[in-house]
Amino acid sequence: MTTKTYPMGINLTLEIISGKWKPLILGYLGNSPLRNGELIQRLDGISQKVLTEQLRELEYEGIVQRKNYGTVPPKVKYSLTTEGESLKKLLAEQSLWGDKPAEAMQQHGCDIQILHPVPPNNWANSAG
Repeated sequence: MTTKTYPMGINLTLEIISGKWKPLILGYLGNSPLRNGELIQRLDGISQKVLTEQLRELEYEGIVQRKNYGTVPPKVKYSLTTEGESLKKLLAEQSLWGDKPAEAMQQHGCDIQILHPVPPNNWANSAG
């Protein structure tokens, strides 16, 4: 087994939740359990292959759980684990924090906007 060393816990946290899609996946699952197709619809531009990889990584880390209902046709839903629920407030605060530098960048002529497809205020209020 390879030993990995991190200067601070935040380095590992960011490694686990970073990437283009993981924060959005966690945001949507933070509101309610979703099926694969529902995630594909919400994550504009993600391929099935990438979604599957991201979900597997989050599942491996113990943040997301997969529930197979054992039906035909197959029905599978993804949801946050207790560990995943514990990230909700942190992720909401990070998302809201991003609004401040975005405003400053706009004042300096940058064309930047934050859409918030998953409202962080709702997340923060429902954080476990």
